[in-house]
Amino acid sequence: MLKDITIGQYYPTSSAIHKLDPRIKLVATIVFMVSIFVVNKFWPYIVVLLCLLAMIKLANIPVKYIVKGVKPLKWIILFTFLINIFFLPGDEIWSFGFLAITKQGLRQAIFMAIRLIFLVVGTSLLTLTTSPIELTDGIERLLNPFKKIGLPVHELAMMMTIALRFIPTLLDETDKIMKAQMSRGADFESGNMLQRAKAMIPILVPLFVSAFRHANDLAMAMEARCYHGGEGRTKMKPLRYVSRDHVAYAIVILYVAAVFVIGRYVPFHIWIF
Repeated sequence: MLKDITIGQYYPTSSAIHKLDPRIKLVATIVFMVSIFVVNKFWPYIVVLLCLLAMIKLANIPVKYIVKGVKPLKWIILFTFLINIFFLPGDEIWSFGFLAITKQGLRQAIFMAIRLIFLVVGTSLLTLTTSPIELTDGIERLLNPFKKIGLPVHELAMMMTIALRFIPTLLDETDKIMKAQMSRGADFESGNMLQRAKAMIPILVPLFVSAFRHANDLAMAMEARCYHGGEGRTKMKPLRYVSRDHVAYAIVILYVAAVFVIGRYVPFHIWIF
C-alpha cells in the first residue's frame, strides 16, 4: 500500500505538461484546489473532471498510475463520507435508531468524497510532472515579492521541496523496515487498535533514525557543494515564459470562467444535487 502513494514522486516523460513553466503549474494547482472546495453544485464538477482527465492525457501518465495514488486514502475518504452522511442534520431519507441519512448529509458526503479524490489527483499531477529543481525555482519566483519584507524565499522554497521529495524516500524506507520486522516474526495485522499501535513502535524508532541519517547526508552533500543559501546564487536555466505558458494561463482563466458560469447559470438539477 505504501508504494501506491504517488504524491511527491516524479514521472519523467516528454509531455506538453512537463514542458510548462513550473510557475503556471503551481498557479493552476492552487486555482484547481480552490475551485473544488468553492463549487457546491453537480455540473461544475463535470467541467473539473473533464479538465483533470485532459491534463492527465496531456501529461502522458497512465490513468492506473494516477488512480493508484488514491487507494491509500480510501479509508479516510470512507470515514469522511460516513461522518457526513449520518451526522449532518436535514431532511430525513432513512433512519435506524440514532442513525439517520438526510438529503443534505448525502449531498455533502458525496461532494466531500469527490473533493478529496480530486485534491489527491490534482496535487499528485503537479509533483509527477515537475522535477524537484523546477519546483524549487517555481516556488521561489512566485514568492519573490515577499523578499521585500525580509522573508527568506529561497530557503523556504528549498525546505518545502525537500520535505515534499522526502515523502517517497521515507515511504520506501518504511516498507523496507516493515518487511524486515515481519521476517523476524512481527505481526502488524492482528489484535485490537491498541495492540496494532504498540506493534508500530519497532517501525517508528528505526524510521526516525533513518530520517535523521538521510537529513544529515543531504546536509553534508549540500555543504560539500558549497551551498550557503540563496544569496548571490545564479541559475543555470533561469525561468522564462514562452508562448505555451501564456496559452496555459489563458486555459486556466477559461477554466475558472467555465466553472463559475456553469455553477451560477446552468439551471439543471439532479435530485440531491
